Amino acid sequence: MCPRPVPRPAAAGSPRGAALRGAASLRARGAAMRGLRGARAALALLLAAALAPGPARPHPQCLDFKPPFRPPRGLAFCRRYADFGCCDPRRDRALLQRFYRLSARLDGPTYAACAGHLQDLLCQECSPYAAHLYDAEDPSTPVRTIPGLCQDYCLQVWQKCRSIFRYLSADQELIALENNMAKFCRYLSLEDTDYCFPHLLANQNLNQNLGLVTADAEGCLQLCLVEVANGLRNPVAMVHANDGTHRFFIAEQVGLVWTYLPDRSRLEKPFLNISEAVLTSPWEGDERGFLGIVFHPKFKFNGKVYVYYSVEVRYEERIRISEFRISAADMNALDHGSERIILEIDEPASNHNGGELLFGDDGYLYIFTGDGGMAGDPFGTFGNAQNKSTLLGKVLRIDVNNNNRGPLYRIPPDNPFLNDPKARPEIYAYGVRNMWRCSFDRGEPQTKEGKGRLFCGDVGQNKYEEIDIVEKGKNYGWRAREGFSCYDKKLCTNSSMDDVLPIYAYPHKMGKSVTGGYVYRGCESPNLNGLYIFGDFMSGRLMSLKEDRATREWQYSEICMGTGQTCMFPGLINNYYQYIISFAEDEAGELYFMSTGVPSATAPHGVVYKVVDTSRRAPPGKCRVEPSPVKVKSKLIQFVPKEKLIVKTPTPRPRLKATAEAPRGGRPETPRTPAVDWVDQAPPPPGNRSRTPTTPAPSGRTPKPRKGGERRGQRRKKKPPGTAPPLRNGAVRLMEQRGRGRSRGRVEVYIDGEWGTVCDDGWSSLAAAVVCRQLGFPYVVRASKKAEFGEGTSLRILLDDVQCSGQEKTLLECAHAEVGTHNCSHEEDAGVVCSREEVAD
Repeated sequence: MCPRPVPRPAAAGSPRGAALRGAASLRARGAAMRGLRGARAALALLLAAALAPGPARPHPQCLDFKPPFRPPRGLAFCRRYADFGCCDPRRDRALLQRFYRLSARLDGPTYAACAGHLQDLLCQECSPYAAHLYDAEDPSTPVRTIPGLCQDYCLQVWQKCRSIFRYLSADQELIALENNMAKFCRYLSLEDTDYCFPHLLANQNLNQNLGLVTADAEGCLQLCLVEVANGLRNPVAMVHANDGTHRFFIAEQVGLVWTYLPDRSRLEKPFLNISEAVLTSPWEGDERGFLGIVFHPKFKFNGKVYVYYSVEVRYEERIRISEFRISAADMNALDHGSERIILEIDEPASNHNGGELLFGDDGYLYIFTGDGGMAGDPFGTFGNAQNKSTLLGKVLRIDVNNNNRGPLYRIPPDNPFLNDPKARPEIYAYGVRNMWRCSFDRGEPQTKEGKGRLFCGDVGQNKYEEIDIVEKGKNYGWRAREGFSCYDKKLCTNSSMDDVLPIYAYPHKMGKSVTGGYVYRGCESPNLNGLYIFGDFMSGRLMSLKEDRATREWQYSEICMGTGQTCMFPGLINNYYQYIISFAEDEAGELYFMSTGVPSATAPHGVVYKVVDTSRRAPPGKCRVEPSPVKVKSKLIQFVPKEKLIVKTPTPRPRLKATAEAPRGGRPETPRTPAVDWVDQAPPPPGNRSRTPTTPAPSGRTPKPRKGGERRGQRRKKKPPGTAPPLRNGAVRLMEQRGRGRSRGRVEVYIDGEWGTVCDDGWSSLAAAVVCRQLGFPYVVRASKKAEFGEGTSLRILLDDVQCSGQEKTLLECAHAEVGTHNCSHEEDAGVVCSREEVAD
């Protein structure tokens, strides 16, 4: 169980060093080894006697506040953590050198008895639970200099080796307790005893599946997010230039593209602004607009960028693919006068516009069009998608290389229908309904297995959404087939269809508009390698597929936002807006997605998130990138994150009066912080999507959850019957049309001696959470608007434009218009639905 001890070198010039060079050296080393074996045996006994796993929730974390990793090579000193932990070989060597320095200060008998303990204590920095062992998670306390020790182990070490601590630590308070065993070990103990050394080594709950992606009881993979950009109007695409700068470019549906630097700052001047030409509207769900952008593979040399957008020409709607060149004066802006229209296709309806543009490894441009819109592809005898004489409902492939002279594009010589007189030569694959977001697999980082596979999400009609792997010349079945089932029964029974089935399809009870994603091939989250991650625009589900190499079948796993302590790392969050618009990769291959809370092209509620797996990271330095310099001529707008980690906590019991008097039969209880939990705030399955926990997110480093309950002591004296506490400003109550509501109703607030209502302008689940928490409910199911629970016409409207962060104690602490000032009527009275447990409305 324990690694072999590392002998320390004697100082060459010291008397003890000279002594060790003779026969005494052999005797001392023999005694040392026997002492080490004795210490190891004692440690093994302690581990065997450790208590059964307690209720601790695994939360591996290193002292740099990041997840543990698998070292690229074995460790020579801290071998216990050679497979998974917080030390790479460089840090392992540094700890070994420190061991040598410290052991040189020990006499022979002390070294013989204590070298093993010294090694164990030093190596806890390499433990995957180092942050717990050193109390580094708790911002209210300084990081410990000695890892937290279990009581029995500490007593053993104190009896024989307490002198080593004066060399290990400069903590004068600890050194002052050296001769008092009880106080000394109490000082080195951890409040959360599940994590103390060495018992945590035998804690099955903390060590099973260590280093694997966290999953809940139903197998839902728990991941976390980093907010990357916000305030965007329906961000439909995020791309990179593949030029070494590691910039990323985010396109809004209205027709603007913004440049972001690697530090997430945004240039004030847009990279591209064709909003006057783009056809879209503020209607929620309008599918027209700026839909796609891609950089030429040789952009670094030719400066070419291609875009896909909706346009109106002489009252006819079209989709347009255009080419732009980079500005000669600014590497962060396109030359708007350089536009060349590569291709235009008439759109018979306003929906199903496609929108993806990709360059393959073959250097050709792939264009993904919709079937023309309406429902059921009603165009012609068997629809546009099955009609190879039209470009709608297809995957197109064209050659735009070397097009400065001659035709704007050419047909690749191996396009499958090049010699078919009844087919358009641009067609690469057909039978698609409205593929929304496709991607090429970069391939497994080492073997390149899977490289070049083309994944697409094809939006369904009435029943199913599907994921396809697109191959040359293949028919993907629409409108004969929707998912695995028949849609047009006549076409479906036609044996000449020879259509390709999807690798996965899901019913509309799970979601109604698939958003295709990417196979993760990044560096930072190695456990995600090979996982195809995608989502659904309507339900907000995040999903994944993993190929079984033996059977070639795809296994489905849903993705949830991390619960418990999964996302308790600096900068991580566990919630996102429902409407998942698109996915993206950055230049290094890390995965992102874009979503919004209001699916309108003009609503600035879009956010870009980076996907993070906290179960295991890459070794330090492996993923380091050095971006090429960027000449910036525009003003920089620094990124300010707005999203928070969402917390939930049980309804607090009434606090009891504190007392120093010991309970009978025992000693005084130490006050404990109530345990908290962390919640998945991603949109839950249909029917539960409005649920929001009420506890606000903390700022800064998050303290580790502590076990235990409320303080014990004397009960509070009951007040005489009939006496009620005086109302305070900001008090709230819920009212229904029939009278007083318990867990749901119109919100009424008490201010300066009168009750009044709250206008629903700006009313959100965060404001509703403040109200529910005031009333003693731990969860808010949803925020209600439009006087759902009746109009409070007998009262004044006291609050309007309420904007809460979720951390406030009352609505008065939120931002709001002046009390009594409003621009609304009682038809907009706000309400809430609260709950004591996680339930749907």
